[in-house]
Amino acid sequence: MIVGVAYAKPTVQVWKHVDVPEGATARDAIERSGLLAQFPEIDLAVNKVGIFGAICPLDRTVKEGDRVEIYRPIHPEAELLEKKS
Repeated sequence: MIVGVAYAKPTVQVWKHVDVPEGATARDAIERSGLLAQFPEIDLAVNKVGIFGAICPLDRTVKEGDRVEIYRPIHPEAELLEKKS
């Protein structure tokens, strides 16, 4: 089954379609996507993940068409930093 895996930084956004077997988890989809190698700053022990904007555990079973999202930590002064740029 095909699911999407998405990750975004301020300068780049990536959304990959991944073929995973029935019963696969959010972690399985992320690992198969190659995003962990492409973005070594992603730490699944730290970064939260979700499906269609709803935070979920890494062991959540995914369904056909789901979009697994990897969230970056939010800097407490992010809005101020953007205004300075």
